[in-house]
Amino acid sequence: MAKSAVSMTPTLEDFESLLAESYADRPVNENAVVKGKVLAIENDFVIIDVGLKTEGRVPLKEFAMPGKEADVKVGSTVEVYLERIENALGEAVLSRDKAKREEAWTHLEEMTAKAERVDGVIFGRVKGGFTVDLGGAVAFLPGSQVDVRPIRDVTPLMHVSQPFVILKMDRRRGNIVVSRRAVMEETRAEQRSELVQNLAEGQVVDGVVKNITDYGAFVDLGGIDGLLHVTDIAWKRVNHPSDVLTVGQSVKVQIVRINPETQRISLGMKQLDKDPWEIVAERYTVGTKVKGKVTNITDYGAFVELEDGIEGLVHVSEMSWTKKNVHPGKILSTSEEVEVQVLEIDSSKRRISLGLKQVQANPWDAFASKYPKGTVLEGEVKNMTEFGLFVGLDGDVDGMVHLSDLDWKRPGEEAIKDYKKGDMVKAVVLDVDQEKERISLGIKQLTEGGAGSSMASSAPKSAGGSSEGGAPRKGSKVTCEVLKVEDGGLEVRISGTDITAYVKRADLARDRGEQRPDRFAVGEKFDGLITAMDAKARKVNVSIKAMEIADEREAVAQYGSSDSGASLGDILQAALKKKDSEV
Repeated sequence: MAKSAVSMTPTLEDFESLLAESYADRPVNENAVVKGKVLAIENDFVIIDVGLKTEGRVPLKEFAMPGKEADVKVGSTVEVYLERIENALGEAVLSRDKAKREEAWTHLEEMTAKAERVDGVIFGRVKGGFTVDLGGAVAFLPGSQVDVRPIRDVTPLMHVSQPFVILKMDRRRGNIVVSRRAVMEETRAEQRSELVQNLAEGQVVDGVVKNITDYGAFVDLGGIDGLLHVTDIAWKRVNHPSDVLTVGQSVKVQIVRINPETQRISLGMKQLDKDPWEIVAERYTVGTKVKGKVTNITDYGAFVELEDGIEGLVHVSEMSWTKKNVHPGKILSTSEEVEVQVLEIDSSKRRISLGLKQVQANPWDAFASKYPKGTVLEGEVKNMTEFGLFVGLDGDVDGMVHLSDLDWKRPGEEAIKDYKKGDMVKAVVLDVDQEKERISLGIKQLTEGGAGSSMASSAPKSAGGSSEGGAPRKGSKVTCEVLKVEDGGLEVRISGTDITAYVKRADLARDRGEQRPDRFAVGEKFDGLITAMDAKARKVNVSIKAMEIADEREAVAQYGSSDSGASLGDILQAALKKKDSEV
């Protein structure tokens, strides 16, 4: 009997089976979109019959589109989403929003498969972008995808139906990402392609300056933009486009180039005017003096505008006769009016070389006229180098006293120690080279045996001792200054005299590898030995090689012999030590 009672108790499986049988003849299922009839609209709820035992209620607002009133009437047939057949109150649980969402997702998937645009309405703001209603499905519109350019105020775009492109869809997660920018770019591309076909290179068109950058300006040609580069705004130098153009300004431009692949358009304004360089050769000739305005200063010079579109360069080396290694900004200033001289014109390269110092008096010519060779003058020691003293002279020029012209008896390296920067010294003008801008001075020539006295008193020491007041003779050691460098040797002048001499190539050095005239430069000084003299023809030969041999023989004679076992190097080293100890 107990066993029979237990078998009659219904199990959970029995309840599920009975429930399934009770709804087996009904055409509706949960979690599905079903059709129903609107029975009434009460208290902001829509009462809908979907063919079940009881009706369901749906909030009236679910039948309204964003920004619009609900569009539903009693008796209308609508689609709703059946969430549950019956809740605790015995009502069917329905949702119009979910029905629209399901319907919208199916429609959107079809549109995406066809790569077609979809219509939607921007109705809200969220972090990083906006929400868009795509007929029931809510999509995300990133801020960067609203327009081709950043928009500060999106209010005019909200609650307005407009096309979008779906970038991403994930039905399982319920994510949709759309773009309005892609639609605009496609539209602009179509319009741009159509407009470009109606344009041609060389055509003159009207436009409006839309945007200004450091490198140029973008000009709206009526739906398509072209770039007006800063170098094509005017023939003259334009430092920044904003100096000439303003946003919103109407301009007339010429189409310089059209790239058919990228559809980029390059524009020009200066092309509408005549190129001033075409008549430069007619207006300016080499040697003429003209006035201009300094437009730009660089490390290597200054640019001077002679007229609109014509600029020339004053190189730093052509700025001053006396100010060397000085930045151009310390000589000229921007916008300064200056007079310059045309040095060179190259119309093909659009270059004009100008000179500033050429319109000023040449201080080297003035010095040569005022202070001829042999003039005694006084100046301040400006600088001391390994070659000698630089003395400041009249006309803001410097003269140089070479080490060999400091003292008759002492080496220049020792004599220069008697001077310091700022000292006032007297010197005699030995030579003025206006072309090379060099002035040679002498201090020792002011003492007995210097310039102004006879040749007999000006003779330097010979290899064997002093000349005892006689004129330079064969065997004398002399200091020479290079006057001319030739393949066969050097033409020199014996310092402190008017005598010119010649050093043959073979006499330039004892070592054959050093017998090269190109080792020497004009103006350079060296010591040598007079090897031949022709008093009648006033011809003198000097040899460095002979002096080196004579010095070696003298060292051997005084400090030892190689026969004693001492090497030549030992002997010469002993001679040098002896010489240092005597000093």
